[in-house]
Order: sequence, then C-alpha cells, then structure tokens
Amino acid sequence: MTLDNLPGRPHVAYKDGELFAEQIPLRELARQYGTPLFVYSEAAVLGALAAYQRGLAGRSAKICYSVKANPALGVIRLLAAAGCDFDIVSGGELERVIAAGVETARIIFSGVGKTRAEICRALEVGIACFNVESESELDVLNALAIASGKSAPVSIRVNPNVDPKTHPYISTGLKSSKFGIAHERALEAYRRAASMSGLRVIGIDCHIGSQITQEAPYMDAMDRMLDLVESIEATGTKIEHIDLGGGLGIDYNGDQPPQADILWSKLLAKLDARGYGDRKIMIEPGRSLVGNAGLCITEVLYLKPGDQKNFCIVDAAMNDLPRPALYQAYHAIVPLRPRADAPTRWEIVGPVCESGDWIGHDRDLSVQSGDLLAVLSAGAYCMSMASNYNSRGRAAEVLVSGSNARLIRERETITDQLRAERLVLDGHP
Repeated sequence: MTLDNLPGRPHVAYKDGELFAEQIPLRELARQYGTPLFVYSEAAVLGALAAYQRGLAGRSAKICYSVKANPALGVIRLLAAAGCDFDIVSGGELERVIAAGVETARIIFSGVGKTRAEICRALEVGIACFNVESESELDVLNALAIASGKSAPVSIRVNPNVDPKTHPYISTGLKSSKFGIAHERALEAYRRAASMSGLRVIGIDCHIGSQITQEAPYMDAMDRMLDLVESIEATGTKIEHIDLGGGLGIDYNGDQPPQADILWSKLLAKLDARGYGDRKIMIEPGRSLVGNAGLCITEVLYLKPGDQKNFCIVDAAMNDLPRPALYQAYHAIVPLRPRADAPTRWEIVGPVCESGDWIGHDRDLSVQSGDLLAVLSAGAYCMSMASNYNSRGRAAEVLVSGSNARLIRERETITDQLRAERLVLDGHP
C-alpha cells in the first residue's frame, strides 16, 4: 500500500500532504476531539450499502444491518434512513435500535443464547422475526409466546456445514460451531416448530462466517439451504423468506472479496434457476457496510528503539482496537502527515500492560513522538468490542459527511466508569 493509494477506502485520501476523511483534514478532528478517535465516513457507509441495493434491485429483499459490527446510534440512524432493517443479537442491541428511532417491525433477533427476559421484551415490542438457534430455544420461545398471548414469527438458523475459509474464531457454519441447528436435524426442527401453537414459521436462515473473501462458500450455502426448503415445504410448511446471513469481507491488506452487487446477481441467478425466485430475501451484512468506512486516529507517545525490535508506543491500545490481539488481524497504519525521512521498521504497540497489546507488527514508518497515525479499516468490531481494561475510557466517535463532522459519542471519562460502582467500607455499604 502506498500513501497515494489506499485501496478499498475511496473516502480517505491525501491532499497536499494531509490525510483527509471526505473533505475534512483528520488532524483538525484530532485537535478538536482528542485521541484515540474513531472517524467514520458517511459516504463510505452509504456507498457500501448502495452495492447491496443494486444487487437486490427489483427483488423483494431486506438488508438487515448486523448491529454488532458497530452499534453507534449515529450509524444505526444513518443506515435506517437509507432503508436498512436491523439484525440484533442481544437485548441491549434491541434497545439501541429502538433508541435510534427504528420501528420494531424492522428488527430480526439472532443469537445462540437469548435470555427469557430478552425474548419477552422482543415479543412485547413486536419484532419481525426470531432466528432460532436450537431446539431448546424453540421450546422456550413457544412457552413464552403462549404465556404472552402472542404468536412468535420464527426462522430457524441452519448450520449448513460449509467452510467459509476464514479465521476459525469467525467461522460459524461448520459442524463444530456453537451456532445454528445441524443440517441433519433441521427438517425435524421445522416439523416441531410447525406443531407449536405459539410459533409461526416464516423463514429459514444461515450465517456461515465473517470476513469471507470467496464467493464459493455462499454458492454452496445457497444450494444446501434450497435443498432444505424443498424438503420442508414437502411437509406442508411454507417458507416465506430465505435469509443467507452476512459475512462478506472487506479489504484489510490487499484482500479481494467479491463485490456485493456481483455476488448477489450470481446468488439470485441460482435462486431463479432452482425455482425460488419469488421468495423474499433477507441478508445481514455488518462489516462490509462499515468496516472500511472507519479509522482510528492515534498519537505517537514514545519511540523506543531496541536491539531486536523498535517500539512505537501510541495512545490507542488493545482495549480500543481489539482485533489484532484477538484475531492476529492486520490493519493498515498510515501517517496523517507523511515525513520525507527514510522509514524505520516499528512494532506499533499501545500503553496497556499486556504483551498482547499491539496494533501492527513490522511496519515501515517515518515517525516522531507527537505524530498522528491513522489505523485504517477500523469501522467494524473495534468500538463495538472496546473495553475499559486498565480503566481506560472508550474513545470518542465522529461521523463525517462532506465538510461537516458530528460527534456521535463523547469520550468516556473515569466518572462515567465509576458511576455504577459502590464503595464498601468495613463490610458496610
């Protein structure tokens, strides 16, 4: 990657030696809001969504943004206004989507461990569908729906045993995964669901993984799902919608995932060829909508040359950017103002008291203390997985639109962290 070419990130570019997000110099945002700072491009989010919308144009389809990728209210509101529905995996995410002003009929509820309280709340507000992930969950959902006098709309998440060819932590469609009901048990699960008075079967669902960079796993999953639809409908249960999940990858380090519109044109052609072109389609993209739209600005605190490695210590850490420590993930790191000096090879590390607190290995950069760096492709699974480890406050977030920047999350303070805690002295509150 060169400083003149930031692939997959058309809304981040150098102008006159300064790195911009859309029309705003990132240095100005760092000065105004401090660092670490997450910055998201509205145009990049909407551009990624537009590719899906093109691919599904003319079809009965719902694009359900996977909130876990980035649950910021500002991001949810932006995508809702652009026509997205929403896929949630917790009661907290349900309340976030409601707080963003989204109608509850635009929400589907996935997740392998929904609590009774979460299910009751989702029934109360009237979500569009429960993606059920176990036969035990069918029993609980049926009982709670009957007790509340409601009929729960359900789709069963099937584990199709398709290898998505991605990191094992984010492969969710193999037999060894905790997610979904095994393909071999799916037909019986649908028979049971159809017999339960508190449930209304409306769809079938699968999600095989995340950061998928090949189209073949999607094509295989579609075939296995359609085989099941045929078998299920032969028993008299109508499948109204087919949900193929999300998981499409982004460009972190020269990755070349299929373009969303091209991928979906091929998947829809397969759907048509097999006689199911009339079915409603639902998908659950997350990373591919917001991942390359975001970056994290961080300040160089200290340079620490060594005999074996040179350490560039920055003020962003594993609590802000967990993906490198958790997945050994790569994020491109570039300077906000490139220097003309010859680069040095650095380990980019944070201040957290862990050897695993690293942001990038073996990066060739010309840097000095006080310089600002941008960690790219940080729009997904960074702030959503951020923590207060070492009692560090979570970063602020800014949404950029053209020449305008809006603060969508204030920087967390130690007062915010301590607010819910209670001091106990001598065994007494």
